[in-house]
Amino acid sequence: MKRQFAVIGLGRFGSSVAITLADMGYEVMGVDKNEELVEAIKESITYAVCADIHDEKTLESLGIRNFDVVVVAIGDDIQASILVTLILKEMGVEHVVVKAVNEIHGKVLERVGADKIVFPERDMGIRLAHYMARANILDFIEISEEYSLIEARVPAKMVDKTLKDIDLRSKYGVSVLAIKKGHQVVVSPPAEQRLGPNDILILVGGNRELDRFSRL
Repeated sequence: MKRQFAVIGLGRFGSSVAITLADMGYEVMGVDKNEELVEAIKESITYAVCADIHDEKTLESLGIRNFDVVVVAIGDDIQASILVTLILKEMGVEHVVVKAVNEIHGKVLERVGADKIVFPERDMGIRLAHYMARANILDFIEISEEYSLIEARVPAKMVDKTLKDIDLRSKYGVSVLAIKKGHQVVVSPPAEQRLGPNDILILVGGNRELDRFSRL
């Protein structure tokens, strides 16, 4: 059975998360007190509900505890996001992901039990910097302070070679998760997989190792 997601707060960030999850085939409930935001998204996700979610009774009436993951994407109302996060964890929601606006907000969310805290503006800044600094990096996702995932073009020196030939893990300390070949994605490619000039590598590794690879 596919995981079910609820997104509380349907501003730019929340609606983007909700629509992306729905496009991936998941059941998604979006909740916001702004009726215009709810109307704008209702055709794109499974359920869209207009409700003020600042109290436990309202959240219970939405069946929020039945969702596998709840994303708290409330805008700049720091007090509301902290309160909702606390209520969700006290209700027994298994996994709560919360948008934070700054480091102090993030620390408070961690204290009240948030399972994952995201900093959209900071993370986007990091991704943009990496994108601009390295011509062959197409995308960058920070997994932790030490590890990241990148999408990168195959360096010219590796074209027509197999993964066994280039041996990225031992030579560069990074692992190949998948290879994009046009519209096809080869997941966990075999060592005999040969790289083409237009292939995209999806790599994971330490930030220092990935940076070294991106300089090739």
